[in-house]
Amino acid sequence: MVDGKTRSNIKIGSEVDIVLKKDQRSGTLTRGIVAKLLTKSPSHTHGIKVMLEDGQVGRVKEVLG
Repeated sequence: MVDGKTRSNIKIGSEVDIVLKKDQRSGTLTRGIVAKLLTKSPSHTHGIKVMLEDGQVGRVKEVLG
């Protein structure tokens, strides 16, 4: 299990679990493949923001592979 708070852990094409903006209160995870890294800084306390291949945007909670 790799944490999604460090940008170097996340590559385009990685399978990840993210939390969408609308799901931040409930903490519901959405699984997908990273298409784009949106956070420029090397780390972020709430997770690196990414865009999935299906266009959904959220913060990475866990990198699966």
